[in-house]
This record gives sequence, structure tokens and C-alpha cells, in this order.
Amino acid sequence: MTEASTRVVADADVLAADLLCGGPSREALDHVRAHSWMTLVASEPLLDDAEVVIAELADAELAAAWRERVEEAAELVEHPPQDHPGLASAYRGEAAHLLSYDRDLGSAKAGAGMNRHMSLSVRPPDAFARLFDPASLYEAVVGDEYPGPDVDPRG
Repeated sequence: MTEASTRVVADADVLAADLLCGGPSREALDHVRAHSWMTLVASEPLLDDAEVVIAELADAELAAAWRERVEEAAELVEHPPQDHPGLASAYRGEAAHLLSYDRDLGSAKAGAGMNRHMSLSVRPPDAFARLFDPASLYEAVVGDEYPGPDVDPRG
């Protein structure tokens, strides 16, 4: 495994659901936030999309506060404006995982097309949360015994 295995992109729908609904989106992203050696990758257009959803479903003040916080927590990457924000963030950010509720992105056909250009696992948050094994990932990437979560995911 490579360092890319520790890099995760959450599509706008997952980011908004994490904040507003909890559930599988929060559980999946808590796995990322609970480990300093994991990286949440995003782009400005991806965060723009999530911020709009949050503002429409909640309010603009909450959306702006969320945006400020996530910009500090995520590694921001740039991509051409016409690209799909989640896919482009994963490609430009060299991420191995894209969390999305978009079934088309997770289809076998889409996977075959993407895997010609990059190695990317597209999963809904519940599947990522269920399958995420921090101990084996840490041991494979870092090469040491897994010390457990080292960050408060809500901190």
C-alpha cells in the first residue's frame, strides 16, 4: 500500500450529510479525522458545492462556519473548473478513496473508466466505515504497530 491509501475525498453530499445528518457519513469521516496520518482532500469547487447544500438545508451562517473549519482541516487541491469536483479532487490530491452517494460514480462501468487513469475506490460512506481497518492500513503504510486513534474527531 502507498501513502495514497491514507488520502480520502468526500463528495459534497457526504460532507453535507456529515454535518447535518450524522449517520454513515459522520462515521466514515470520523475514521479520517481520528487519525493524524489520514488526510481529507478537497478542492474549492467541492467545498463550494457542499456549502451551498448546507446553506439551503440549514442556513448560510452555519454553512460559512463549516466552510472555515473544513478549509483548516482539509488539504486543498486545484483542478480545472469543468471537472467533477469529487473525482478531480481525488485525482489531483492522489487520493485512494472517494466517498459518495452518487451510484453512477460507484458503478462498475465508471470504475473501469477511472482505473485507466488512477487507482480509486468509490464507495458510499457506510461501506467505507464498515471496511476501514486502521490497524492494517497503519501497519502497511507507516510500518509500525497501530497506536490507535490519535485525534479527537470532533475536536
